[in-house]
Amino acid sequence: MAKVSAFLAPGLEEVECLAVVDVLRRAGVAVDLVSITGDAVVTGSHGIGIVADCSFEDADFENSDCLFLPGGMPGTENLYAFAPLCDLLRRFASEGRRIAAICAAPSVPGRLGLLEGRRATCYPGREAQLLGAEATGEGVVTDGPFTTGRGLGFAIDLGLELSALLAGEEKAKAVKAAIQHPDCV
Repeated sequence: MAKVSAFLAPGLEEVECLAVVDVLRRAGVAVDLVSITGDAVVTGSHGIGIVADCSFEDADFENSDCLFLPGGMPGTENLYAFAPLCDLLRRFASEGRRIAAICAAPSVPGRLGLLEGRRATCYPGREAQLLGAEATGEGVVTDGPFTTGRGLGFAIDLGLELSALLAGEEKAKAVKAAIQHPDCV
């Protein structure tokens, strides 16, 4: 079974996080909600508390197939300011392991130079922070081990893309039909 580590930072965009996590879990992908603060509950940008499964310090990233960064402000800046996460992202990138981010969060691997020479997307106005990447403006983009989403309106699509990559196309199609995705109705 594939496993994803989704990172919770104060000020994250709650729906971007939970929509992707929900779709992945429906596809049979294990997802750990990882608090970078050490707090069991992390409050998002709209005042919604999300209960973490574990803290960054207690998480097992060796078995993670993907690191997922939800956007939101100041959540994205809090992710970027957390040096242990940036080190983990660099390691995953050097090993060719999957990294996914949505909305403002692609700017985290972008500012670390990890997207250089890749196609990527992000929230409009953040393109300059995708250092060396081709900002496409598309809803969801996968280029090699990087999958990025433009914003909250594409959270379900990002979850489906990751489901296809991690659990297989058939699983993703089944979830797509079950949730009444517009492409299936």
